[in-house]
Amino acid sequence: MADKPKLQMHTIYLYIPNIIGYFRVLLNCVAFELCFSHKWLFAVLYFTSFACDALDGWFARKFNQVSTFGAVLDMVTDRVSTACLLALLAQIYRPGLVFLSLLALDITSHWLQMYSTFLSGKASHKDVKDSTNWLFKFYYGNWIFMAYCCVSCEVLYIILFLLPQRENQDLIDVLVTSGKQSLPLCVLLVLVLFGWAIKQIVNVIQMKTAADTCVLYDIERKQKQKS
Repeated sequence: MADKPKLQMHTIYLYIPNIIGYFRVLLNCVAFELCFSHKWLFAVLYFTSFACDALDGWFARKFNQVSTFGAVLDMVTDRVSTACLLALLAQIYRPGLVFLSLLALDITSHWLQMYSTFLSGKASHKDVKDSTNWLFKFYYGNWIFMAYCCVSCEVLYIILFLLPQRENQDLIDVLVTSGKQSLPLCVLLVLVLFGWAIKQIVNVIQMKTAADTCVLYDIERKQKQKS
């Protein structure tokens, strides 16, 4: 029987979902280059890149092209794009520390989760079946709920970027004033704020759970060294 053809490195790099990942990176680069001169174009490009996150996952499963490189590329693209937008918001609003804190939480939470996934030998950072926290399990176990929270978070940040007319504005004042001026915008803000809040709670839970996994790994490793 003929040997199965061996996968080459360039084959993995040229997987369809990974090509979509490169396209997402390009979209984000163009978006942030135009963010101050063409705000609405930035919003369209940024959200298109974000939406492609679901598209590359579908192609990966459809064509059996799931890869570790693709998963890392996907997460890095998500984290860097969100971090850049939060850094912009930190310059536009006061107190800017709010957005810098959200940036730190987002990166720390997901980095720890990815690292703890490899330590525990799991195939995906979304595999949290062994978690004892119901919200954490429900978030990763129900893709509709997770999608709502993720979309809410990104839409909120895009809205906050589009709203102010100048820099150094008070965050609460902008939200309250905008909500009073437009009922549809007020309803949208309420919907996305709820999903955003859930995602931040999940980020905290994820960070603590992943940190516990790392600590347990250290304990087990030291116990094996002693025995």
